[in-house]
Amino acid sequence: MSSLLLSRRDLDFLLHEWLGVASLTSRERFAEHSRETFDAVLDLSEQMATDHFASHNRAADLAEPEFDGERVHMIPEVAKALRVFADAGILAAGMDESVGGMALPQAVAQACFLWFQAANIATSAYPFLTIANANLLLAHGSPEQVESWVGPMVEGRYFGTMCLSEPQAGSSLADVTTRAEPRDDGTHRLFGNKMWISGGDHDLSENIVHLVLAKIPGGPAGVQGISLFVVPKVLESGERNDVVLAGVNHKMGYRGTVNTLLNFGEGRHTPGGEAGAVGYLVGEPHRGLAYMFHMMNEARVGVGGGAAALGYTGYLHALDYARTRIQGRSVKAKAGPPVPIISHPDVARMLLAQKSYAEGAVALVLYCARLLDEQRTGATPEDRERALLLLDVLTPIAKSWPSQWCLAGNDLAIQVHGGYGYTREYAVEQFWRDNRLNAIHEGTHGIQGLDLLGRKVVLHDGAGLRLLLETVTGAVDAARAAGLDEHADALAAAVARTAEVTATLWGAGDPAVTLANSSTYLGAVGHVVVAWMWLEQLVAVGDAQGDFYDGKRAAARYFFRHELPRTGPQFALLESLDRTTLDVRPEWF
Repeated sequence: MSSLLLSRRDLDFLLHEWLGVASLTSRERFAEHSRETFDAVLDLSEQMATDHFASHNRAADLAEPEFDGERVHMIPEVAKALRVFADAGILAAGMDESVGGMALPQAVAQACFLWFQAANIATSAYPFLTIANANLLLAHGSPEQVESWVGPMVEGRYFGTMCLSEPQAGSSLADVTTRAEPRDDGTHRLFGNKMWISGGDHDLSENIVHLVLAKIPGGPAGVQGISLFVVPKVLESGERNDVVLAGVNHKMGYRGTVNTLLNFGEGRHTPGGEAGAVGYLVGEPHRGLAYMFHMMNEARVGVGGGAAALGYTGYLHALDYARTRIQGRSVKAKAGPPVPIISHPDVARMLLAQKSYAEGAVALVLYCARLLDEQRTGATPEDRERALLLLDVLTPIAKSWPSQWCLAGNDLAIQVHGGYGYTREYAVEQFWRDNRLNAIHEGTHGIQGLDLLGRKVVLHDGAGLRLLLETVTGAVDAARAAGLDEHADALAAAVARTAEVTATLWGAGDPAVTLANSSTYLGAVGHVVVAWMWLEQLVAVGDAQGDFYDGKRAAARYFFRHELPRTGPQFALLESLDRTTLDVRPEWF
């Protein structure tokens, strides 16, 4: 079964032959580890994902959580799987040993978690959010908050959420209205509503630690007035907090992840005899959004990882089907017997496309994780700063590109299955439904485009973009030295166009025109970045022989010949400073 989730051979190649994670063991943080410990945790993750997560993926999709007006009910396999996950220590794999973690490199921890996302994206969402919640508190919480909330989350006794969106505001966080009224004891009482809260209520853990954005009365307007609060479902005294489940949202995918509308301070519960949900301020007032970006950025790369994992498992299911489904005759021997459909060129095209998307996306996500390791443990402050800057630029791409193109891969997986692909008897239709949500999770493509073009490429007077282009150019030079001139030349031309078009967009003198083109820009630059990931992999392949390496060469060739050329018309459109979407009027629709 694990052979249909991910390719362990590919993960080994990416981690060891390309990223060289074993070299990290020379650094103090990872000195207790070795290639053997990394491989052992990967082995364990593969086994647990197969035995405890994949085994109820379909069941959780068919029997989604139900709300009876008081509590949420879900199939028991979810809780059992999460207990196994926590008991194995995977929840804290990348955290410091001082808080009960394994102190694994983030690249290895990310690779481990991909197994669970491929096996069951819905059940894996609970630890996914909990890990990010704990990491935020480790970075910005007080020692008391870390002791009270992080420890139990690391142990798997508490789970965590992030509560940002509100019914009337959606992604426009400047418009949140949840208020936090200060009390004399240093706590706050929260009143308001939060929508689309994954993992917002359940009986899977002893407690749920909500991280909630709210505004303290009298603070600055807009996002400058947002503060961040820990709001537990159950207070340390054992008293139920005034956090009430108002309803469960029923989504097309991720059906096993309970998604909720929460009411804070409606008076159903009155801790200490007073209405309002008790909240504990994280850090300083009015800096909540800056703190929350710690969790959001981690989650954005993680969402990209989930999209990549779903694209990968969809590809492997399609590959397995194409090898065993006998239909039609080879174009080379029309009178011969029926052949496996993998022999047909158009099926090979669809499989190559899926392979290029899935393996390119996984490479991008692991590269970002490796940058986080460099940010934490780089030899010099300059090395650490460069890693942080490059990761900032890549984050919107790492979130959006897999969410778009691995979904396209899942679409092709359905097509490879023919009519069977559209039935519930085959897994690929669920993969598509699950993956469709990743384009929404942690900010839409439009939001990521605004982040990339409006913020990241102009960061520090363009230092972020310069670093990205310099890094890609270094890979081009290495590829030329390895004799990969065709692909190196194509990527060099795309790098030059990226620089030229970015300058044109920001030289327009009208930010509205510039940002109206941000989604197209995200798409074009995303393809350039993934072409870079493929070129890096080809350099790592070198002269190695065998089917695995030949497959890498074929997928790279497909991406460079079929996918990278898409950027030509996109760059031309961007260079024209098109105003079509900016000038259209609502009444024209």
